[in-house]
Amino acid sequence: MDAASNNGVSNIRDIRDEVNYLPSELKYRVYIVDEVHMLSVSAFNALLKTLEEPPAHVIFILATTELQKLPSTIISRCQRFDFRRISSSVIADRLETIANAEGFSLDREAAFSIASIAQGGMRDAISLMELCANGAPDACVTDEVVAKLIGTGDRDAVEKTAVAIAERDFDALFEVTSRIYMSSRDMSVFWQSLTSLYRDMLVIKASPNARDYLDLSQGRYDTLKSLAERFSSETLVYHTKILDDAFASMQRTGANKRLVAECALVRMSDERLSPTVDALNVRVATLERMMESGAVVTKVEKTVHESLSEQAETVSEDKPAPEVKKQKPAHYYEPVPEPPEVSVPAAKKESGEPASSAVSAAAPSVAPSTVSAPREVRKLKAVPYFSEVVRNFGAMYTLESAFLEEASAYAEDNGSIRIRVQSDIAATMLSSGDAFDALLRAFNSYEGGRLDKNSLLIETTASAKKNSYIDEIVEE
Repeated sequence: MDAASNNGVSNIRDIRDEVNYLPSELKYRVYIVDEVHMLSVSAFNALLKTLEEPPAHVIFILATTELQKLPSTIISRCQRFDFRRISSSVIADRLETIANAEGFSLDREAAFSIASIAQGGMRDAISLMELCANGAPDACVTDEVVAKLIGTGDRDAVEKTAVAIAERDFDALFEVTSRIYMSSRDMSVFWQSLTSLYRDMLVIKASPNARDYLDLSQGRYDTLKSLAERFSSETLVYHTKILDDAFASMQRTGANKRLVAECALVRMSDERLSPTVDALNVRVATLERMMESGAVVTKVEKTVHESLSEQAETVSEDKPAPEVKKQKPAHYYEPVPEPPEVSVPAAKKESGEPASSAVSAAAPSVAPSTVSAPREVRKLKAVPYFSEVVRNFGAMYTLESAFLEEASAYAEDNGSIRIRVQSDIAATMLSSGDAFDALLRAFNSYEGGRLDKNSLLIETTASAKKNSYIDEIVEE
């Protein structure tokens, strides 16, 4: 009986009435109740009396995957048998035996891949092998056939992705995501395989007995061990966090999985692009290892030597060094500088002379007093829907949204909207072309499309304190 769909008292009553009859042919009458934890409380109470004093010819088998949901009165009247997962090596051996008996070829790596997908279930593994055998060319089941027919992530592509991350090969990363996208495969499946790879590398990095905890063939274990040597433990933890966050973003409705994956892979390749504490921890750990090995000192000495050489060449040639101007993004808001302070001697102020003449004729023995222009008060109203804009923008730009979450948005009387961020890096990231256009569209979805590029301003908190206005924030 399937207790998931037959979980009422009436179903138990039918069984209770039938147990009084002897079996017509065999010695025992056996009742198997699957998913028994789905029975209602009334059904459990009706079954309890029969379990306490069952007839000698009746055997009850109660199957469940959630033992904690069974009443203690039921558990105390049963014998408990726990079924555990079968190791991948045992499943792979059994699959090879079946393949030889059925007359088709099965690679060892393909057998381990099927066993890993089955997650310890022999029945599921045999069913998956049968599926692969029917679709394999020339009755030869390889690891590539398993990945193609079952729809799992390509193991070689996953390992190449990890190598590209370690080497910061952005072309290889974008090539992998492009190939998955063009083949119409689900990016989430590939992402789960990449997360599993990082989990295995983290186990290898953290435990000297990692071989006992990983259900892998010897060849794949050796490959993962050499790959794990490319990363530090801090980096693996940091990358795993990014993978988890990106997978959660992929599950959102309307999320662009390819964009989320590419942004995450770029952040994993370069820790400087992420403002999180985990990224900073990776950079600090890398710097500590470089200092211990002396690599940092070598780089500093080289930099100083090159700088002194350039200065010597400049002096010898008697040429002024070219002025390098730092370019600001197109939509970066530059604060208005404060008016210069004018020092006017007190004696001249009393005489009524103009300030200009007072400055030029100031006597050294007279103490000056400072007069600064008054600052105008500007009222800014907090944008009430800003949290919704952050969420919509984050669905498309996961990296940039981290800066936007720490920002504030205010509306001016002239209809402009001013976004106030924490740092110059945040202003630069949000002011870039595609990100700024997406941010403008997010605001216009609430403003009816009235905003243009000149109506959306981005400034830092430090620059806002230096402008010629005194801001009065109006919260609603």
